[in-house]
Amino acid sequence: MRKIVAQEFITLDGVIQAPGGREEDTSQNFPFGGWTAPFGGNGDSRASQFMSNVLAPADLLLGRKTFEIFEGYWPDHADNWPGVMDVTKYVVSTTLDEARVAGSRWPNSNLLKSADDVEALKRSDGSQLKIWGSSVLVQSLLERDLVDELVLMTYPVVLGTGKRLFAEGAAPGTFGLLDGVVTSNGVYLAHYERAGDVRTGTVGE
Repeated sequence: MRKIVAQEFITLDGVIQAPGGREEDTSQNFPFGGWTAPFGGNGDSRASQFMSNVLAPADLLLGRKTFEIFEGYWPDHADNWPGVMDVTKYVVSTTLDEARVAGSRWPNSNLLKSADDVEALKRSDGSQLKIWGSSVLVQSLLERDLVDELVLMTYPVVLGTGKRLFAEGAAPGTFGLLDGVVTSNGVYLAHYERAGDVRTGTVGE
């Protein structure tokens, strides 16, 4: 059984769209591409170690839009992410075809057609499956309770618009904190794992 880990740069109001650049994802006329850039590096040793773990090589599981963004960028910038060319990439799409994905300039790319295919992949042997971005994909996997861990890099920004991580329909559940770091510029880096069902009660009783 493989773990699915959703790793997201996220704002205080839950937006994960185009964190890295103005032209990264302008769909729905999103005006705030590159909202993480002003925070730059922070030099925190614990934050650096946290990000090293986040970027450690593992197979990637991506939605179509994120796959196309990454395919256009990482083959030309692979020195900035060691291993990104070697790991297996899985793109979940109903519009791409197998020949297009197999012939990608990003080697070791494979096509999955549905969340059922993702569930079958999760049951196989191999490394963790790390997701970046891919809001529609993550929401469908949260609805099926297939996300084992969340790595949320929360920036002290409110945008009010854009693609969000969570939507109605996510399976109820709790997550436990595995690691957390607050950087000197106010970014909260947190790693959570699925921890069970939601429990309720009345405060004070």
